[in-house]
Amino acid sequence: MPLPKIETPYYSLELPSDGTEIEYRPFLVKEEKVLMLAMETDNQKNITSAIKNVLKNCIKTKGVKVDRLPTFDIEYLFLNIRGKSVGENIEVKLICPDDGRTTVDVEIFVDDIQVQRDSDHSSEVKLGNDLMMKLKYPSLDEFIKSNFSLDSDIKVDQTFDLIASCIDVVYSEEESWSTSDCTKKELTDFLDSMNSKQFKEIERFFETMPRLKHEVEVTNPNTKVKSTVVLEGLSSFFG
Repeated sequence: MPLPKIETPYYSLELPSDGTEIEYRPFLVKEEKVLMLAMETDNQKNITSAIKNVLKNCIKTKGVKVDRLPTFDIEYLFLNIRGKSVGENIEVKLICPDDGRTTVDVEIFVDDIQVQRDSDHSSEVKLGNDLMMKLKYPSLDEFIKSNFSLDSDIKVDQTFDLIASCIDVVYSEEESWSTSDCTKKELTDFLDSMNSKQFKEIERFFETMPRLKHEVEVTNPNTKVKSTVVLEGLSSFFG
């Protein structure tokens, strides 16, 4: 006689980027094993690949393309799936800022961790008197490409590639140009033709982009000094 099937509960949340409601399930033991093996490699690419695969398995809402979700959506989704899977309290080891060496254990409730938005953030960049550019958020794959190179020269090129991939459309009152119709060289040449002020406006888009962020107050047991530690990005919550 076969063993009975275990029922899996379903939950829902809203994506921080656009408010889309997503239905999901906790990850299973077999998926947890994949994640643990990836974490043990201490290789960011392996960890990211494992996270993406778990998300694809756990998201039950049809039509959600994980590869196209902004990084902060993916981080928020995974954090909540993990919370429903292995416990809604996360224990992390933090270094006390006052001496830079003493570590303390801190417990954080998953529901307290949210994607933080900058009030000055805008996806619209003014390039001239009548020329504007609209930017889109980088996907997880694009984020990886720009962050995991040991060669500094290659890293500069990859940063420009990331920025180019995030240009959605350039437009004026009379005309618009979609980047889907442009070659990589055309986009690179377009970026190269900008002045420093225009390029800094693009950099500001990335600097103020929504982020998974949480502040924690810690007390150094040796000095009794209280400090605030800012955790940012998914990896910060698994230290």
